[in-house]
Amino acid sequence: MSTTIPDLAALHALGAAQQPTYPDPEAVAANVARLRRMPPLVFAGECDDLKAKMAAVSRGESFLLQGGDCAETFEEVTADNVRNKLRVLLQMAVVLTYASSVPVVKLGRLAGQYAKPRSSDMETRDGVTLPAYRGDAVNGFEFTPESRIPDPKRLLDVYNASAATLNLVRAFVTGGYADLRQVHTWNTDFVKTSVAGQRYEALAAEIDKALGFMGAIGVDAEELKRVDFHSSHEALLLEYEHAMTRIDSRTDKAYNVSGHFVWIGERTRQLDGAHVEYFRNIANPIGCKLGPTATADDAIALAERLNPENEEGRLTFITRFGAGKIRDGLPNLVEKVTAAGVKVAWVCDPMHGNTFESSTGYKTRRFDDVIDEVQGFFDVHRSLGTWPGGVLVEMTGDDVTECIGGGEEIDEEGLAHRYESVVDPRLNRVQSLELAFLVAEMLRQA
Repeated sequence: MSTTIPDLAALHALGAAQQPTYPDPEAVAANVARLRRMPPLVFAGECDDLKAKMAAVSRGESFLLQGGDCAETFEEVTADNVRNKLRVLLQMAVVLTYASSVPVVKLGRLAGQYAKPRSSDMETRDGVTLPAYRGDAVNGFEFTPESRIPDPKRLLDVYNASAATLNLVRAFVTGGYADLRQVHTWNTDFVKTSVAGQRYEALAAEIDKALGFMGAIGVDAEELKRVDFHSSHEALLLEYEHAMTRIDSRTDKAYNVSGHFVWIGERTRQLDGAHVEYFRNIANPIGCKLGPTATADDAIALAERLNPENEEGRLTFITRFGAGKIRDGLPNLVEKVTAAGVKVAWVCDPMHGNTFESSTGYKTRRFDDVIDEVQGFFDVHRSLGTWPGGVLVEMTGDDVTECIGGGEEIDEEGLAHRYESVVDPRLNRVQSLELAFLVAEMLRQA
């Protein structure tokens, strides 16, 4: 691992994919220079702590729960929104830990998830063609020429929004909100009325009883009062990620200090591309998405490039096949990567391969497809004797109606009730809790 990374010009010369076209290069340079002077959002030591936890995931000793918004927006950086997302992740983690007796690594898809790759650079509506919305880091969601022009000032807005989010998360997880004795208060009224919410209440009562027993015999462990919680996002915009890279004074290694864990997307994992070149030079724990077009040779070559020392906890492969393809496509991948001796954590993204447009015009996913892909992921790993290391889910702490099905039986007509995502559909809070119970059952059998 080098102490320097290629400069931005060298990375762009490699043909960086999924980058915005800014109209004013001087404004871009000025904002990148400003970012380079900003304090880190996370610290190298925190990244190393997460890498050790991911090493346990790769060895089959822990399970990763990674979740949050498809695309964060600046408008939603409020105490209520951050708390709601954190609350459902804490609930899911408690379900997974208590029901499966497996330690759970908690990783938020937040405080940086402001840029999104798109299948087309342009979007046409009613005969009008404008640049596609690429996330609040790049341009605005409103379909107007002014809103859709890529604006480099938004790079600083990403920093400020991410800093505010991380500040809130740190306050919640260390200030008593994440105390296990709060398990009942995490269940809000609209969740309590669901079957999943009632199951959670029963589980919370068991935890209360266990905590009461521990208190009676004098056990008051610090671990019960707070949780370790880390941040993650897809490191897509090279200007932002490069500007947020620092050399650690302890180790002389380069770290991306915009998030603890960053990943390469399915559209930007070209072996000779700019993103792989950038990622191989940073010391964070990193992920790489692998879709149905990825071969075992692709995965092994990526591992050799991104993790040449084969360090435990360094690399995570996040598979996103789709429910109909995972049982056929994943076995060969896992088998050959394992046979090659590659040390990697395997995580399932059951969201991105299961997206379709409803008859009512909404981009959506079926809850049953999401669960089926996770089940297929577990089945494949069980058959090969390897460890299904975790799940990455797009979810929210709110009562939205963006994915079809689940215990609330949301149908295509019901999507219009509260469809709030600006890009991809998310599981709502009840569906997220349902998923946690179902995954806990799979873990018991893993």
